[in-house]
Amino acid sequence: MAGRTGRDQKGQGPRAQKIVSSEHLAQHEGWELSEYEYGLIVAQNAFGRWMTRCLAAVVGHSNFGALDVLVLHNVNHRGRAKRLSDICFVLNIEDQHTVTYALKKLVAEGLVAGERRGKERYYATTEKGAEVCQKYRELREICLLDTLHSMESDNEELRRLATVLRGMSGLYDQAARSVASV
Repeated sequence: MAGRTGRDQKGQGPRAQKIVSSEHLAQHEGWELSEYEYGLIVAQNAFGRWMTRCLAAVVGHSNFGALDVLVLHNVNHRGRAKRLSDICFVLNIEDQHTVTYALKKLVAEGLVAGERRGKERYYATTEKGAEVCQKYRELREICLLDTLHSMESDNEELRRLATVLRGMSGLYDQAARSVASV
């Protein structure tokens, strides 16, 4: 929800607009956090839409969700097979069953293969999966990187934002642990 634009308390001109998702969470101190959270919501949904549509353009259908795309890229990362627990850990996903379901979809599509090693099951991209990841990368370069380079943002700013996001994820993880003990 967008905050209202009005006059400042002295009638001297417009107040800065607060763009928040839930006004009741932004009525007092800390409204900036609500504004940040709204930015996360919008960015998360846009990023998910991008990932699913890009993969659909590569594979020719839209049977995959955002988590499926994230899992595919994580499994393909560095060309090494990975365990379910490692995939969940890196992606910061608590519910392993959602990743298991994504892996089943990717295996059924022939993009990922599973192999048992002792008591563990390891997943790696197939040749087809690696090709799909490469084509995804090529579309990403065309559709995202070219536009990003034309914007007035630089790589250092992106690195700084990534650092802030990782730090904030730690804050939210700690708050989740705290609220679980309330």
